[in-house]
Amino acid sequence: MLYIRKKISLEEEKINIYFLVIVLGALFIFFVLFLLGKIFSTIEYIYATRSNKPLFIHFYWPLRKLTPDQKQFISKRFSFYRQLNRRKQLFFDHRVSGFLKHKTFEGRSGFVITPEVELYVAATAIMLTFGMRRYKLPVLQKILIYPEIYRSTITKQDHKGEFNPLLKTMVLSWKDFLLGFEHRSDNVNLGIHEFIHVIQINSYKESSISGDIFIDASKEIINKLKTDSYRNYVLHSKFFRNYAFTNEFEFIAVLVEHFIESPQRLKQEFPDLYIKTGEMLNYRMIR
Repeated sequence: MLYIRKKISLEEEKINIYFLVIVLGALFIFFVLFLLGKIFSTIEYIYATRSNKPLFIHFYWPLRKLTPDQKQFISKRFSFYRQLNRRKQLFFDHRVSGFLKHKTFEGRSGFVITPEVELYVAATAIMLTFGMRRYKLPVLQKILIYPEIYRSTITKQDHKGEFNPLLKTMVLSWKDFLLGFEHRSDNVNLGIHEFIHVIQINSYKESSISGDIFIDASKEIINKLKTDSYRNYVLHSKFFRNYAFTNEFEFIAVLVEHFIESPQRLKQEFPDLYIKTGEMLNYRMIR
């Protein structure tokens, strides 16, 4: 009986030792990972301060894929996608798939949500965030789509689109969304405009290198615009539509519309804004 008790005691002691080793091992691994994370954050911060871009952007495992039909749909409608090499197109595909996984689409006033509608909207978001490491935009969860101009339940006015950060909801008029891509040189694109507002809010709420770069570049642009001489120069040029001067957020959104739709014209008229917008979106890898 005494022998059995000693044997049980030894077994319990072994179990306790094993448990202690596992706990200490887990704590050690956690400490090492935490330390490596801090080291990486410090290195990336120094790198970003000097270069105005993240240390890296794309790293995915496993890599999600789109169907050939989905890829063809995006390629036909986005020149941005066609400019990417095959490797970066795979990264774009992965991001579209990931974005769709985390968003809810709902039709309003009889509008029917189709896979093509979801793909079109998702690809617009990914085009704008492709230079950023984080792309899922957690401040946006739901996308409501009306067939055309709708009466906003918030403002009680007619809208083509809006983003409500409190409800984490974007609302779009599908007719006007499509017009933005059909008229590719008028620098009016509803999808681009509204997603820039999402990125603006997300950059302030989500701590990230890309968000910090976006905010810093935006502030530099706005601060320059606040100087009387430069503001008068921009206003007298009539280059940007009047709506751009509603407030700071709207100016950045309209500026990006120009950057995407007519980059060469923007570069020629306002090379400083062109360069700073490229930094803001980290598009230097494309243009």
